[in-house]
Amino acid sequence: MIADNVKVSLFGSISEGLYSAYLNSNGMSGCGAYVVTRKEPREYFDGVVVAVAEFEGLDGERPIVSTYGEVFYEPELRKRLAKLRNIKLKSIRCLYEKSCGGIIFYKTRQNTKILLVKNNNGRYWSFPKGHIEDGETEQQTAIREIKEETGLDVTITPGFREISEYCPFGKIRKRVVFFLARAFTDNVKIQEEEIDSYIWVDLQQARKLCSYDNDLRIIEKAELTIHLMKP
Repeated sequence: MIADNVKVSLFGSISEGLYSAYLNSNGMSGCGAYVVTRKEPREYFDGVVVAVAEFEGLDGERPIVSTYGEVFYEPELRKRLAKLRNIKLKSIRCLYEKSCGGIIFYKTRQNTKILLVKNNNGRYWSFPKGHIEDGETEQQTAIREIKEETGLDVTITPGFREISEYCPFGKIRKRVVFFLARAFTDNVKIQEEEIDSYIWVDLQQARKLCSYDNDLRIIEKAELTIHLMKP
C-alpha cells in the first residue's frame, strides 16, 4: 500500500492540513483514509500513500495520503495525526524516512581514526545514525544518536553536511544527513540494543571496509575536510 498512487475523495476537514477521505482506486474502493497536505486540496484529486497507520480501537491499517511531490517524515505525521479526536495512534510506517548521524573522527598528531559501526544483524560497516525526533534540529539528532550509540561526546565541524539517499526495501525512501563529528577520546561504550560491534580505522581502511558508494563519497569529503584541520 505504501507508495501506491490513489484517487482520493475528500470527506471532511479535521484540522489545518488534515482531512478525512475515501479512496476510489482499484482494490481500495471505499477505503477510509486520512489526507495530510500543506496545500489547499481539491475535493477529488490523485495522490500517493505516504504512510500506513494503526489506531487503537480501529481494525486494520489506515492509509495516510498526500498530494504528489509532498514529503512528510514521521515526526510531522505523528504531530498532525495527534489532532484526531478520540483516536490514538498506535503505530505508523512511512514512505519517507529521515535520519541524521556522524562521521566520527579522532585526530592526534600521529594519525586520524574514523569510527565505523555495525548495527545489530547488520552485514556492513557504516556510521552511527538514527531517526530525527519531533522538535530536533538535524545536528541535535546527530549529537544525540552518537551519544546514545557510542557514548561519545562530539563537536560538529562547521560547513560539513552530506546527504545519502537510497531505497533499502524497494519502496521506502531513506534520507540520511551526515555531519563530521570530532571526538576527543577513542573510548567507546556501545549501545548493545542497537550496535553489534565497532572499529576505529584509518581513512584508507575505512574506504576498504565500507561497501556503499554513498559512504565512500562521504569518506572522501570528510578526508578533505579533516586534512585542513589542526591536530
